[in-house]
Amino acid sequence: MKHQEKQVTYTTTNSYATLNQLSKKTKYVWLVCHGIGYLSKYFLKYFEGLPPGENYIIAPQAPSKYYLNGEYRHVGASWLTRENTATEITNVVTYISAVLTAERLPLHCKLIVFGYSQGAAIAARWVARTQQKCHQLVLHSGSIPNELVPADFDFLKENNTQVTILVGNKDEYLNPERMELESKKIDTLFQGRAKQVIFEGKHEVNKKLINSLI
Repeated sequence: MKHQEKQVTYTTTNSYATLNQLSKKTKYVWLVCHGIGYLSKYFLKYFEGLPPGENYIIAPQAPSKYYLNGEYRHVGASWLTRENTATEITNVVTYISAVLTAERLPLHCKLIVFGYSQGAAIAARWVARTQQKCHQLVLHSGSIPNELVPADFDFLKENNTQVTILVGNKDEYLNPERMELESKKIDTLFQGRAKQVIFEGKHEVNKKLINSLI
């Protein structure tokens, strides 16, 4: 007998982590999406070099947790897999929007949306789907999803959003062909307005470049 796959809608709860205090002195709010294998509370360490009085960092938590390296010690998490991807994207976008709603960000703060590795795809999808106004969109060492099209990002031009792409020249997940393909995709999606920064390094978070973004 052929199996059936069904769906059910229910309410769930997920955590997120923050760094520093949100106040009248806060200039920048960072929404940072971690890569696969991270937990949000540990991903915050890469933003500790930013001036704490001016920067408030929000790190959403990828929903699918698992034990790393086949050992029952350290826990990591993943945003999505190839299984039931469309529904999972909708769930993640809804969750991240709920995080921002809960934070009640002051109007004077400039929003920086940052995604690293798998989190870059999440950040790009969230901005595209919600048409969220932001001061900067930073995609670090990650691939932009193929389903996105230039029209998804047209609104960024209207808001004068700075788009920055950070890529390590020794990234072990990239080869020359993949690099050329991603560069063409970036130019097409952002119509030549994205700034691509190639840094010396592997597939790793570059704290120095993060600190230079503001």
